[in-house]
Amino acid sequence: MIGHLSGVVFFKEANSIILDVKGVGYKVLAAIDVLSKAIKGELLELFIYTHVREDNISLFGFLEALDLKLFENLIGVSGIGPKTAMHIFSVGNRGEIMSAITKGDVDFFTSVPRLGRKNAQKIIIELKNKFGGIGDLDLSGDDMSGSEEAVAALKGFGFTSKEIHDAIRAVKKKGQKITETIKLALKYLGK
Repeated sequence: MIGHLSGVVFFKEANSIILDVKGVGYKVLAAIDVLSKAIKGELLELFIYTHVREDNISLFGFLEALDLKLFENLIGVSGIGPKTAMHIFSVGNRGEIMSAITKGDVDFFTSVPRLGRKNAQKIIIELKNKFGGIGDLDLSGDDMSGSEEAVAALKGFGFTSKEIHDAIRAVKKKGQKITETIKLALKYLGK
């Protein structure tokens, strides 16, 4: 399986790019964040999810490994395929998606093309536990209040309570939006 590609952007379409890797062009389906960074003739590195069916091999590209991990969690939900999961990434970034899961925001997911209410509820039900489980972490004191959603979201990526606690302490600021806290904590944890 292909897990990573590094090459020059050869061609860009509405939902995909062709990445030239040493003379071989790989068509990679991508969300808007990748497409906005893809400039023809410039180097681009992507984390890749390889989807194999009996009649087709599709590549899905992400700028960060944590985006790929969330994508894999989404397609692990019964009834959610890779194209639908990619549509979810076109509606919101990683922090917004994780926040919608932890808050149970069905409307966020029903705004995604090809995703009905039943599957939106299924995503929330199946993934909420992965991004939940904050009971073992003491968030009182040191201005950690309001970080519960960030902790819940980060737990879904397999980080330990201590790692999450340290990351949130390092990046949290008063008045900071939850999506910003999650984004900064993920960068901190990715180092």
